[in-house]
Amino acid sequence: MKFSVLQKTAQTTVLMMLVSILLPIIAFAANGFNVTFKNGTVTGNVYSDVYSNVAPSVYLYDKNGNQIGVTTATYSVYEGVYKYNFTVTGLGVYDQIRLKGPVGTDFSGVNEAVYQTVYQTYDNGNQGGGGGGGGGWSSTDGSETIDVSSDGTVNADQLKNSFDKYDTVTLKFSGTSVTIPAKGLETFLSNDKKVLRVTNSSGTYVLPLTALRLSDLASKLSTTVTDLNLKVTIAPADTDTATAASAAATALGGSIVAQPVDFDLVGVSKDGKTAAHDFGSTYVSRILPLTEEVKSFETTGVMFDPATKKLSFVPTVFSGKEALLKRNGNSFYAVVKMNKSFSDISGHWAQTNIELLANKLVVDGVTDTTFQPERSITRAEFAALVVRALGLDTSGSGSFTDVAAGEWYAGVVGAAAKAKLVDGYEDGTFRPNATINREELAAMVVRALDYAKAKPSVNASRQQELLAPFKDSGSIVWAQNELAVAIEAGIIDGMTDDTLGARNEATRAQSATMLKRLLQRANFIN
Repeated sequence: MKFSVLQKTAQTTVLMMLVSILLPIIAFAANGFNVTFKNGTVTGNVYSDVYSNVAPSVYLYDKNGNQIGVTTATYSVYEGVYKYNFTVTGLGVYDQIRLKGPVGTDFSGVNEAVYQTVYQTYDNGNQGGGGGGGGGWSSTDGSETIDVSSDGTVNADQLKNSFDKYDTVTLKFSGTSVTIPAKGLETFLSNDKKVLRVTNSSGTYVLPLTALRLSDLASKLSTTVTDLNLKVTIAPADTDTATAASAAATALGGSIVAQPVDFDLVGVSKDGKTAAHDFGSTYVSRILPLTEEVKSFETTGVMFDPATKKLSFVPTVFSGKEALLKRNGNSFYAVVKMNKSFSDISGHWAQTNIELLANKLVVDGVTDTTFQPERSITRAEFAALVVRALGLDTSGSGSFTDVAAGEWYAGVVGAAAKAKLVDGYEDGTFRPNATINREELAAMVVRALDYAKAKPSVNASRQQELLAPFKDSGSIVWAQNELAVAIEAGIIDGMTDDTLGARNEATRAQSATMLKRLLQRANFIN
């Protein structure tokens, strides 16, 4: 993207803008930086002739406004205008970049000649936590930050004007909650590029506007979107909750890396009534800052339930000193470090996969010390694993005639059925204790991929091509497409180079391996 340029003769009319951080008056010598921000490194350039033939400096600041580095930009003449190129490393999520002239220079009374805050974040395809490959950090140079007033309210017109110009708008606030007028957002709800980031020192809530169901929320409160407010809360857990979460981690053999933070989003009517926002099956992201870099293999994001005092897995990816947790519900979220293994998996082909998912709280041992990797797995057991892997709510129950409310698997089977991950039989049963075969297992994993919006499309000709190498593909009873999709997605391998073993009973080791591949395919773990 090429930026517009201010001519030398126009230096005295440099655009003055009110910026929220550090100095209030900033002159833009160009429309912004052309930057790429990835893994803490920014490379970019800016076109300007404000500095004439003087090489400016690139100054770096942390989120609190403290200078953390400086580098000199190189420059060259490009179509009669000076092009300043720079590369800087070691930046974090809130760090900023300013391009400045040498100390003492004065451009019509304004020292700061070019300014932009660069926020490190995930690419648009992953901000909602959904599908596909990719992942990692990317640039959000089309963004603007609004400092929220001390009373925690946001001006609707300011919010609308910001989204008119930028794809990403960040609301930065100092308290624990912020009130956002829905009418400032409603124009952009169908634009999948528009993202609202709400951030304070405890964390960041990343809200794609397409995930906001404002009409449904207004209907719950018997009001209109115009009169609706959204209240976003990002608040550290109280002492009792934090203590209980720490005790739960210790009981599992782990420790808390990032203390629990309450992320909440509700609608508020004019008369003060509230209603919880329902994201449906859309995953939205929350970012928790970490005090140190962690090893993703032994660390996981978790949800803490104060009622049950239990921790459960949340799809999470790590980068630097940040954890990005993806889920379609509100709760207390934290980060836990684990170091779990089992005595009977040493040297097993699936050892690494089993240990990874044990550290993520997705798989359990048959006992505290054994996993029994070659044991078969039941339909209920695998449903439980898939539900955990997707971080689904298990508080409901299903309608299968053979799933009693008091059984340990009632909640997970109900959640799996609600998410359309499992089907029952024609007689209304689920048969929870029947062993699952590889065909059924692949089908359930593919449905999970679809739920996570990470399912590849496989047409009839591609399906035939994928199944052709396996001489036993004719034994597949009903899940030809599901098995082809699982092969395409890298979820399932043949038992040998030319046998698929679709009707073979699946083992616990195979189940763990497929789940690990599912999570990576969906960009739910590193």
